[in-house]
Amino acid sequence: MPSKLSPAVVFDPESGLTSREVSLRPAGPGEVEIDVRAAGVCHSDLHVVTGDWPSDRPLVLGHEAAGVVTSVGTGVTSLKAGDHVVLSWFAPCRRCRKCVAGTAWLCTGTRAVANMLPDGTTAFADDRGEPVWPYLGLGAFTERLVVPEVAAVKVPDELPFSIGALLGCAVTTGIGAVVNTAGVRPGESAVVIGTGGVGLSVVMGLRLVGADPVIAVDLSADRLATARRFGATHTLDGAATDVAAWCQDEFGGVDYAFEAIGSPKVIGTLPAMLTSGGAAVLVGMAATGATAAFDPFDLADQGKRILGCNYGSSIGEIDIPKLARLYLAGRLPLDDLVGRTRPLSEAAAAFDDLRSNTGGRTILEP
Repeated sequence: MPSKLSPAVVFDPESGLTSREVSLRPAGPGEVEIDVRAAGVCHSDLHVVTGDWPSDRPLVLGHEAAGVVTSVGTGVTSLKAGDHVVLSWFAPCRRCRKCVAGTAWLCTGTRAVANMLPDGTTAFADDRGEPVWPYLGLGAFTERLVVPEVAAVKVPDELPFSIGALLGCAVTTGIGAVVNTAGVRPGESAVVIGTGGVGLSVVMGLRLVGADPVIAVDLSADRLATARRFGATHTLDGAATDVAAWCQDEFGGVDYAFEAIGSPKVIGTLPAMLTSGGAAVLVGMAATGATAAFDPFDLADQGKRILGCNYGSSIGEIDIPKLARLYLAGRLPLDDLVGRTRPLSEAAAAFDDLRSNTGGRTILEP
């Protein structure tokens, strides 16, 4: 039977962004119920609100969160009530060819990207009993949710919930782009375009592996100052500098160019920043159907590569605990990534923060 109604931040294709009361059914076989303690506000949520990623159904937004397990369904073996968890939005099926090959971030059996649980249903309903769907299989902008066991990753109790929330998407994506997708080695050079939550995580990842130089590009002087603290050796104002020309003049091109905005126009400029054999890494998510233009002769002649990056080529069950341990050991300055903390009722203002590039990552607390 559905539980009591709780507030949730819902995007409805007919009425837009709203606050709505939703109920939650109990955890079923292979599922866990989570008490949400913190949720990050990400551009992927904003893409839904702005219509860049159209939805044909009402969605409980939020896909970057941490909380505490309150109950587990039958068959769950890795978690129990009271465990602290980070929610991993890309819940792999563990059975398809990609999962079996060890590339679970390319899972073809997941239902999360279709905004539903693995069995094709939702645990949420509105006050009339109509289904409301979990964005990216989570729907974290509410007090409680139900997810598959594979989507809840146990972490140490001493990990702050706000930091855990960021591990659910931004940090895992950014650091994973460096370590997993690109495989950057010590001493290799890189430029990072966009220093929001994901871009700063890319900078952290580059420092972690010993990349040098690390050039950060943004339009915000405050964000560039933060990028310096996170490990950037050089910072550039993207509005005042021809970044490709600067990279070629100063270093003969860089080994890696990371784009963390999702701008087709900016993506098209990445190959010109590279040295021969370099790679452009597309970390930011563009609008559905967007295209970018490249010089194919330059790519072929200079052996340059373009790498797509989904979730930092990460497997949540493996990579999230590693990042949690690195943070607790003082190796990742994630506290500086947290900006404003707002109550769930201020979700609309949190999206305004995101649009205006105000501060670090905004955290919502139910």
